[in-house]
Amino acid sequence: MNAPRPTPDAVPHAQLTAADRFARLGRRGCTVWLTGIPASGKTTIARALEDALLAAGTPCIVLDGDTLRHGLNAGLDFSNEGRAEAVRRAGEAALLIAESGSTAVVSMVSPTAADRALVHSRHMKASLAFHEVFVDAPVRVAESRDPKGHYARARSGDLPSFTGVSAPYEAPTAPALHLRTDRASVHECVDAIRALLKP
Repeated sequence: MNAPRPTPDAVPHAQLTAADRFARLGRRGCTVWLTGIPASGKTTIARALEDALLAAGTPCIVLDGDTLRHGLNAGLDFSNEGRAEAVRRAGEAALLIAESGSTAVVSMVSPTAADRALVHSRHMKASLAFHEVFVDAPVRVAESRDPKGHYARARSGDLPSFTGVSAPYEAPTAPALHLRTDRASVHECVDAIRALLKP
């Protein structure tokens, strides 16, 4: 005869906290949020950082704004509301990754300070580190390296509400790190972020 199945109340549930998880893994998760105008160098730095962290044995994944628009953020437009929701969703995904003990590297224009502050606040409430990194390049430099030709399309009126041309970008006033990509190499930028992440 089969033993009676335990009632739900009789089954112990281990409620692991993020701190418990970090203790068992021997490392803490966090989010590195790269913000800046289009073609400032965010994705290039994010991918190089991911490679460096993985090579050092640190679990890491990149959440890129353009890639997210094909999945998690599919269907969202470029209105203020659509942009805010895209940032919120990316922030929640990053939060889950950080809670797992990994490093979430978000590469996203995220043009408004208020939207970024909400993501920061969510991390603070969860006792998770959030590092806002301002990837800064003058518009003329970003436009000269723009691989998709978006700046030219924006200036011709083909891309309305394009950040840096026809839509504003609110630069961080007190970022954890300010990278000038017109002056520093990708390698130097990655080294600066890795130094920021050291305990």
